Amino acid sequence: MTRTKFTPSGSGGGLDLIAVSHHYGSRRAVDNVTLNVAPGEILGLLGPSGCGKSTTLRLAAGLETLQQGEVRIGGRTVAGPGINVPTEHRHIGMVFQDHALFPHLSVADNITFGLGHLPATERRERAAVWAERLGLAPHLKSYPHQLSGGEQQRVALARALAPEPRVMLLDEPFSSLDSRLRDQIRDETVAVLKQAGTATLLVTHDPEEAMRMGDRIALMQAGRIEQLDTPDRVYAMPRTPFAARFLSETNEVPGRVEAGRLRTPLGDVPAPQISDGAAAILMFRPEALQEQPAGNGGLALRVERATALGAYRRLEVTAPDGLRLAARLPAGPLPPAGAILHFSLNPDFCFVFPAP
Repeated sequence: MTRTKFTPSGSGGGLDLIAVSHHYGSRRAVDNVTLNVAPGEILGLLGPSGCGKSTTLRLAAGLETLQQGEVRIGGRTVAGPGINVPTEHRHIGMVFQDHALFPHLSVADNITFGLGHLPATERRERAAVWAERLGLAPHLKSYPHQLSGGEQQRVALARALAPEPRVMLLDEPFSSLDSRLRDQIRDETVAVLKQAGTATLLVTHDPEEAMRMGDRIALMQAGRIEQLDTPDRVYAMPRTPFAARFLSETNEVPGRVEAGRLRTPLGDVPAPQISDGAAAILMFRPEALQEQPAGNGGLALRVERATALGAYRRLEVTAPDGLRLAARLPAGPLPPAGAILHFSLNPDFCFVFPAP
């Protein structure tokens, strides 16, 4: 396959994957994936381990040879039939989980590692600019082992951004950080990427990370895109049971459809898309169970366990028929085990799917 040098076209385009597929032996790791990431957009490629998301990123980067489909960057084909532009000429930046900093180089030299084609003065200016943007200015002469994990992550991000890439590829870059620092670095990263106007593909297995950082989410399963939409729509309107389950905890209640409604022990829910007489499953988020004052009717549920989780309480409750459910309520006093509470079911957090 021809390896041609890629010169950015200046068209302002982002990243496009068109009908991309990839096999490892008989296993199809990526199956007809089509994605586009616009300049300044962050697309979260979300899914469980082994679903093909990192392979998709590697195909975009040129770290795997494309077998089928096409990859475009800035409107220019960089991989496709007869074309395989080397990674170093794709005008991309990459950040991985392990940072991959050079331990024998200072922070300044790590940041400017990919800028050897520029004069020394301009390299120093780039290092100073990105160090200032990412809070690394006091550490330009330090070495990676002298930095915290969060500072090392910032250096990796600065190094990737210093060449002013058209596309940024992030592969689980925050998973090694503790939760509080992870939130801070995520927010800082989003701000920098937005300011730079870089098209960004973020690979993650963490739904919260995808929803927190992504303008859109591409949910992946077994090599295919299960759902592609904004975070709020993927959460509130999942298209499949897998999508519903992966984004957060769900309750699942079987039932049967009659006259366009799913009959369940918790009440009836509209199900116009399922044929009458068909078995179906009601799925709903824990926050769909909303506590009601005693005497206002609603579902009488027995508390089995209550846990305080900061801004909310998680309750495990059972219905009179023994059905066990999870409820998520605002922070407040924890009810004792055995207490009877009354709930309504908010249909906005309910999803009905045909029974498997």
